Amino acid sequence: MSDLRLNLGCGFKLLEGYVNVDRFGNPDLKFDLETFPWPWPDNSVIEIKLIHVLEHLGRQTDIYLKIIQEMYRVCRDDATIHIIVPHPRHDDFLHDPTHIRPITPLGLSMFSRRLNREWQAQGCANTLLALYLDVDLELAKTNFIPSQLWRDRYPDRTSDLQLLLQESALYNNLIKEVEMFLKVVKDRGE
Repeated sequence: MSDLRLNLGCGFKLLEGYVNVDRFGNPDLKFDLETFPWPWPDNSVIEIKLIHVLEHLGRQTDIYLKIIQEMYRVCRDDATIHIIVPHPRHDDFLHDPTHIRPITPLGLSMFSRRLNREWQAQGCANTLLALYLDVDLELAKTNFIPSQLWRDRYPDRTSDLQLLLQESALYNNLIKEVEMFLKVVKDRGE
């Protein structure tokens, strides 16, 4: 049971080489991710995929935070958590009544012990979730997937990330999805 790869909230997208998990349909394992503890041993998972899933989980904050703790618990050091969510300022996020929580890079960065310590030293008001929950997840990479509206608006600058982020701070529907990769940090050397 080591080196597990989990495709959590898989729906009908079953991935080969992964344990496909959902509470509906016909996954490899039918399981409600808001039920604890999860059925995997500590440090047994090397990769988790949550593709259009995390925004549906944890209507109550304590449930959402427990999901983060369970992901951390089952993952081993240096595991990857791959998350894709709709951008919270895109209609795809707003119109689906099952989307209960915006998932953002800064929100996931709150689970980094390194950043929590920096914020603490600087006196920032950010919630020190990594320290409170005893987790450590480093946001390793973020990709912003532009919408068709963005590509139509700026056909010659579709890959200009700085302009995309600047404009999306003012206008909705320019970023369709956000893809994030977290690295699990357990070998702290503390």
